[in-house]
Amino acid sequence: MEAEMTELRKLRMGMVGGGPGAFIGPVHRMAAELDGRIELVAGAFSQSAERSRAAGVGFGIDPGRAYAGYREMLEAERERPDAIDFVAIATPNHLHLPVAAAALEAGFAVVSDKPATATYAEALALEAAVAKAGLPYALTHTYAGYALVREARAVCASGQLGAIRKIAVEYLQGWLSRPLENTGQKQAAWRSDPALNGPGGCIGDIGTHAFHLVEYVTGLEVTSLNAALRTVVEGRRLDDDCNAMLRLNNGATGVLMASQVAAGEGNGLRLRVYGENGSIDWRQEDPNRLRVKWVDGPEEIRHAAGSYLSEGARAVTRLPGGHPEGYIEAFAVLYREFADGLIAWRRGEANPLPATLPGIVAGVRGMRFIERAIESSREGSWVEF
Repeated sequence: MEAEMTELRKLRMGMVGGGPGAFIGPVHRMAAELDGRIELVAGAFSQSAERSRAAGVGFGIDPGRAYAGYREMLEAERERPDAIDFVAIATPNHLHLPVAAAALEAGFAVVSDKPATATYAEALALEAAVAKAGLPYALTHTYAGYALVREARAVCASGQLGAIRKIAVEYLQGWLSRPLENTGQKQAAWRSDPALNGPGGCIGDIGTHAFHLVEYVTGLEVTSLNAALRTVVEGRRLDDDCNAMLRLNNGATGVLMASQVAAGEGNGLRLRVYGENGSIDWRQEDPNRLRVKWVDGPEEIRHAAGSYLSEGARAVTRLPGGHPEGYIEAFAVLYREFADGLIAWRRGEANPLPATLPGIVAGVRGMRFIERAIESSREGSWVEF
């Protein structure tokens, strides 16, 4: 009966984090509500009760459902007849595990910002908590939601490129080229603090996105890596510039470059995959085009919303061709898939979340990548994944 009722109403979301000064919290809210399947109704938006209430007012929710802490929210919502259906986590990394574990134990499904946790050991603990609870869990690796990333994934899966030989992925930003964390800028401050962020700076913040994109699009797995992490800005406590060589389970090699001190860059995520017959090239700052090049044939530029795209790419496109869809829309794809999966789970369907939606497996592998990259850099050698 509850499953049938859920399908007739919007799913109710409770958010932890995302209060005043946050970047990703409002993004979660906009993305979750874009397709009309979800509504933000409650939250513990800040560790300050006053700031949490202020955020609640800004989000337009009932003041009585803007809580002073996540445990208070979970306890109160469990007793409500109109309780939240799931928890969205938009906090600094050190809170990802405790909030997710508490939500799962309280009986709520979870959507978490990436990375899954602050450390690899915590990721393993979270994996066990997800398995024990048996509840849906999703990780917002946003770029998996772009239509032409889905198309790139379909091209790789089709075998049209032939055996994949080489992968090049780069994620370049310039916003931390100066010691912004010393100016009181909230986003820079917690990302530069090992106690809040975890041991991986740039490698954890954006390197994990690049790593996930490699495995998500190609369907391959990294088996070993040789990484060099460094801190360029004097006084910074975590890495801000990273390079890694990769080996994959089909024998292919890869290069991963991530930097937050690439002055002048905005959000320069780019993936190139080279096979024996052709290659693909996708850039996040031009997300509605995918270049497909052939060893003996004309270069193609595939456009979002094209009728010739794969079924998976067409399924996540909302607008006609020529109407750009970007970051919020890609983010919203993940929330839409999670909402549909949560409803399916309540109907009793086995494996209700689609393979296209990143989950705990991606979360564990991402945290393993951070740990192994740090170890490789420290040892100055190749390490097994």
